[in-house]
Amino acid sequence: MGRLFGTDGARGVANTELSCELAMRIGRAFAMTILANRELRIADFDLKDRPRVLIGMDTRASSPMLASALAAGLNSAGVDAILAGVVPTPAVACLVPRLRCAGGAMVSASHNPCEYNGIKLFQANGRKLPDALEERLEAIILDETEPPPMVIGGQVGRTETAPGLIAQYEAHLLSTVPENLGEALKAQGLRRIALDCANGSASATAPELFRRLGFDCEILAAEPDGVNINDGCGSTHVERLREYVRANGLDAGFAFDGDADRLLAVDETGALVDGDRIIAICAGQWQREGRLRHNAAVVTVMSNLGFHAFCRERGIRCEVTTVGDRYVLEAMTEHGYCLGGEQSGHIIFLDFASTGDGQLTALQLLEVMRKTAQPLSALANQMELYPQVMINVRVSNLGKLRCSSDEEIRGAVAHAERELGAEGRVLVRVSGTEPLVRVMLEGKNAARIQTLAEEIAEVVRERLL
Repeated sequence: MGRLFGTDGARGVANTELSCELAMRIGRAFAMTILANRELRIADFDLKDRPRVLIGMDTRASSPMLASALAAGLNSAGVDAILAGVVPTPAVACLVPRLRCAGGAMVSASHNPCEYNGIKLFQANGRKLPDALEERLEAIILDETEPPPMVIGGQVGRTETAPGLIAQYEAHLLSTVPENLGEALKAQGLRRIALDCANGSASATAPELFRRLGFDCEILAAEPDGVNINDGCGSTHVERLREYVRANGLDAGFAFDGDADRLLAVDETGALVDGDRIIAICAGQWQREGRLRHNAAVVTVMSNLGFHAFCRERGIRCEVTTVGDRYVLEAMTEHGYCLGGEQSGHIIFLDFASTGDGQLTALQLLEVMRKTAQPLSALANQMELYPQVMINVRVSNLGKLRCSSDEEIRGAVAHAERELGAEGRVLVRVSGTEPLVRVMLEGKNAARIQTLAEEIAEVVRERLL
C-alpha cells in the first residue's frame, strides 16, 4: 500500500489529516481515472454521457463536509455525483452497478472513533479498487503527475441527492432469506433479538429491515448525534451487548460497526460469536447443502487455529490471505469460492454481495438457525477456539515503517515461536488504518501466550515510539 490508501481506503483525523482539500483532490483524481476508463478498465460506459459516482456516508459530524468536498472534486473534472445520504458501505457496493454508475465512494472511518473519517472507493462493478489503481490515484493526488482536466460551462459535473436509494438496498437484503424468517424462528422458540447499530449507518436500515422480516427486536445505539458513533457500542465494544442479551434473556444479539460492513454476534448465553465462528457455521451448513463452491472458505492470517482444525475435521479447504477483506475477495474471485471473511466480522457472501455486509451476515446466520433448529450457542460450539491474545501497541508513523526490519522485534518474535513450538503461533503486523502494531499470539496455554505477548509488545513499544 502507498502513503494515502491503507487496507481500507484513505483514513485519518477529519479536517486535519483528511482535510476537505484532500477529499476534493481524491474526487478529482477518481474522476480522472474514470474518464480514462478504456486504459484502466474501471468502468464500461458511453463517453458521450457524463459518468456518475454514487456517494454514501456514515453518521459522523464530518461526513457531510467530506462528502460535499469529494463531490466537488468529481464535479470539477466533469463527473456527476449522486449523494445517497447515510447508508451502510455495502449499500454503496450494491447500488453502484444497479444504477449503472461509473464508480462509488463511501465516507466513513468504519469502526474508528468519531474524530476519524475515511474515503473508500469502488469500481463500477461494486468492488473496491485494486492496489494498482489506488497507487495510480496516489500518484495523481500526491505527486501531481497529471494535470487535472479544465472543464467549464456545461461540462462541469452536477451533484444531486437521492435519499430514497436505501429502499433498493433493503429489498436486496430481504431477497436473500425467506420473507417469513422471523416468524419461522419464533415458531421454533426464538423470541427476541437485540441489534446494536453502533450509532452508525445501521441505524438507518437495521431496525426496519429486521422488523419487516417478523423479528421482535431490542434496538441499541441507534440514535446518532454526529459524535457517538462507535462510542462504547457496536462491534468494537460488544461487551455492552453481551450483558444486555444475558440480563434480558434474549436469544441472540448482533453488533454492527460504524458503516455496517462487519458483524459480531452474541449467543443466548452472552458469549461472543466472532467472524471465524460465523464463517464456520455458514461453511458447515453450506457444505451439507452442497452450496460451498469448491468445498472451500477463505480467511486471513488472523483467523484462529481452531478454524483451521474445524476445516480439517470436515474436509473443507481453508484458503489463507493477508489481512484485509479486499484480499479475501481477490482470492474468492480468482478461485471461484463463495464464502470468506475475517475474524473481525467482515464476511463476504459472494453469491449476494461483493463486500462485507453486517446485516446480510446476520440474516444468513439466522437462516442457518432456522434450518438447523439449533440455538446460536450450539452452532458456535462446533468450532473450538484456541486461546488468543491480541495487544495493540500505539507507535509513531515512522515506527510502523521500521516494524518489519527491527532486529530486536524479530528476536522477541523468534523467542516466542520457539517457546510455543508447533502448538501455537505468533503474528506481529502493522495496522493498515491506524498508527498501531498488532501483536497476536495463539496457543493452548493461555497464561503462557499472555506473558509472551506482553514481552513482545514491550519491545515494540520501546523500539517504535
